[in-house]
Amino acid sequence: MKELVEYIAKSIVDYPDDVIVNEVEGNKSMVLELKVNPEDMGKVIGKQGRIAKAIRTVVSAAAIRENKRVLVEIIQ
Repeated sequence: MKELVEYIAKSIVDYPDDVIVNEVEGNKSMVLELKVNPEDMGKVIGKQGRIAKAIRTVVSAAAIRENKRVLVEIIQ
């Protein structure tokens, strides 16, 4: 999951070297913390959060195969 979020984020932003994804794992759930360059924050979130919602949808669809719940948080 971490690699998927990292790949998507690096494809969107202008500064792909600044993309950091931290993984916090629990029993049935996982939290992925996405951190990008402050100038790229708008590109990752998108208008009215559409890009962020799309990233969360793709990741949660991939997580269903592993019977896990994945939350994607975008951090400054």
